[in-house]
Amino acid sequence: MHLDVQDLRDFYYASALGRAAQRIVREQTLAFWPEAKGQSVAGFGFAVPLLRPYLPNARRVIGLMPAPQGVMHWPAGMPNVSVLCEETRWPIETGHVDRLILMHGLETSERPSDLLDECYRVLGPGGKALFIVPNRSGLWARSDATPFGFGRPYSLSQLESQLKRHDFLPEAHVSVLYQPPSSRRFWMKTAPFWERAGRTIPAIMAGGVMMVTAAKRYPPQRKGLGEKARVLNPLDVLTPKPAKAPKPV
Repeated sequence: MHLDVQDLRDFYYASALGRAAQRIVREQTLAFWPEAKGQSVAGFGFAVPLLRPYLPNARRVIGLMPAPQGVMHWPAGMPNVSVLCEETRWPIETGHVDRLILMHGLETSERPSDLLDECYRVLGPGGKALFIVPNRSGLWARSDATPFGFGRPYSLSQLESQLKRHDFLPEAHVSVLYQPPSSRRFWMKTAPFWERAGRTIPAIMAGGVMMVTAAKRYPPQRKGLGEKARVLNPLDVLTPKPAKAPKPV
């Protein structure tokens, strides 16, 4: 079940905890993909907080927001690039996306398999996707104080197995958000310490959110995946067909 777009907006733009989470996740996104000059970048779910750095140089940026969630104008004060769409049927031509980011999209989807097929369809050969999901072992998945406390959390092995079944090749992963999901002053002030400590010794504490990059396998192992439907030309019926050769006597 998708969260309401108003709740997501209030968390990421109006709360101190949400702004801190946005900064940490966006910094890691830029560590994976520092720039996207001349590329098409799309985000599904509520990924728009992570797309802003790509607006100046990307060929195209689009924020896809599923109908059960709702849509909002984004970015503020600029021409809108967000669009309301069906969860598994996006208004994007096959193979036209170079970089795709999913946040609050996969774990809240009621049709995750079909959603991953749609991700595969819109990515071009060599395209890459970044999947951001709640960590099943982390504190953020156990608290409804943040959007990461809703939907189905994942372990790394679960997510990578699901991606491989849909012809994605996982390339890199990292956990972020090691601080407790609390807006209390002590936890907010010590957040940088927890983030550094968690990344240094990840076996001791689990980050609240997993970020996994994956490349599109092309050609796919599954036949028909991501292919365009063949539309028959109605004028074919008017084309004379060659005469059959007579059978030998």
